Amino acid sequence: MSPAVFAHGHLRLYLLSLLAERSMHGYELIQALSDRFGGTYVPSAGTIYPRLAKLEEEGLVTKEADGRKTVYAITEAGRAELDARAGDLDGIESELSDSVRRLADEVRASVTDAMKTLRADLAAAARDARDDASANGRTERGDANDVRVQSRIRLHEAESALSQFRAEVRADLRMEVSQGELQQEVVDLLTDGLRNLRRDVIAALRR
Repeated sequence: MSPAVFAHGHLRLYLLSLLAERSMHGYELIQALSDRFGGTYVPSAGTIYPRLAKLEEEGLVTKEADGRKTVYAITEAGRAELDARAGDLDGIESELSDSVRRLADEVRASVTDAMKTLRADLAAAARDARDDASANGRTERGDANDVRVQSRIRLHEAESALSQFRAEVRADLRMEVSQGELQQEVVDLLTDGLRNLRRDVIAALRR
């Protein structure tokens, strides 16, 4: 995890504190961390699993297979380290509060930038519509402008949906690889599903 969020060695201790609450598999730990940050930060599997492996090497956690998942549990040695570093853990909680506020500010800034871009796109669309109306001698300029602007809004919504889908599925696939084997049938399902979806979208566009 970025040092801007956790100082050196702090993520290791924080993972122990989460496992002291209950045993979890890797994805649950990632989700728990995301929840603590209000969804403003989601650590990657490449961040979490190497630290879990190190904790296991040190005898602070154990792991046990549960079907296709691996469940991690804190050991007595891990609890002893938590007790010995209770003061450090309090400091980490304080740092997390600051990090959450900072990340929330960054999210708000990015949303503001996105809205500025959207407004610029809509303004450009309105200008294009006015130019088209002028060049073609249209009298119903208001209707033309509205159609173009609404189309730009829908395009933005469609692109946002595609980006979100890609990010979520990519995270799910990477998580599966980190925990075991990614089955070919999953890849085939994704490939076939996307091909069929594209066919349906093209058919809808040509109506």
